[in-house]
Amino acid sequence: MPSLKEVRSRIVSVNSTKQITAAMKMVSAAKLRRAQDAIVRMRPYAEKLQAILSNVSASLDSSEGKYSQQREVKKVLFVAIVSNRGLAGAFNSQVLRTVRRSTREAEAAGHHVTVLPVGKKAMDAFRRTPYFDTTLPSDLASLYDGLNFDSVAPVAELIMDRFADGTYDRVVLFYNKFKNAAVQIVSTEPYLPIQAAQEEGAEAKVGSRTDHLMEPDRRTIVEEIIPKSLKIQLYKALLDSNAAEHGARMTAMHKATDNADALLKDLKLTYNKARQAAITNEILEIVGGAEALKG
Repeated sequence: MPSLKEVRSRIVSVNSTKQITAAMKMVSAAKLRRAQDAIVRMRPYAEKLQAILSNVSASLDSSEGKYSQQREVKKVLFVAIVSNRGLAGAFNSQVLRTVRRSTREAEAAGHHVTVLPVGKKAMDAFRRTPYFDTTLPSDLASLYDGLNFDSVAPVAELIMDRFADGTYDRVVLFYNKFKNAAVQIVSTEPYLPIQAAQEEGAEAKVGSRTDHLMEPDRRTIVEEIIPKSLKIQLYKALLDSNAAEHGARMTAMHKATDNADALLKDLKLTYNKARQAAITNEILEIVGGAEALKG
């Protein structure tokens, strides 16, 4: 049985840890509220815009829709979106594990894979691997410092330019999709080329090019609306990941606090048992000494 001093030291240590995890839980809960409001407001608009974008891309010629060009896939860009910090359970590891599995599958298919890490944890994971391209920006962890559309737009423009000039033939986003505070869904989302909407039936497919009236004109749609839509899709993915991160961290800190409570209960029971045993031994020594003096 450990000494009373050792048990007291562990109780103090666990109690300090409990205070830290409880404080982190409260901070994450406050951040989650703001992040959740942001993604809940953005998601319906982004999803509807993506559906419209898919429908419009099906009616554009290959010369017009440079972001919907279907090319033979040789070079692939994976955008790994995680967080800058840990202590969020499996939030980062499950995305990174999915990215690594996808890189192996892509290489097995003969594709050259490049990973664009967004978040410090992704940068740490891929910086020293052959998948990291030094010509890509390496300071994307700063995107989470006051996350907003204006800071995300240049990154989306870079990705779109690299796709348009043929540097990459396919771009895929990997991130955690926010469902609720306790559940995050790892999403693998095709980003480029734009996926045309699936038509049902041969007649629908034949008539798909005449189902859309474009205003103000096709050129404006291609040059302004489609790039803006792609920027919004990347921004939505970052908002999703940000909300999911705070939810995962709040849940992890809640569990850590509960575990600390359970451990404190066991340690206090052990301390009381050790203290009672020490008191009993002292009483026995006193009684034994008294009996010896009496004899």
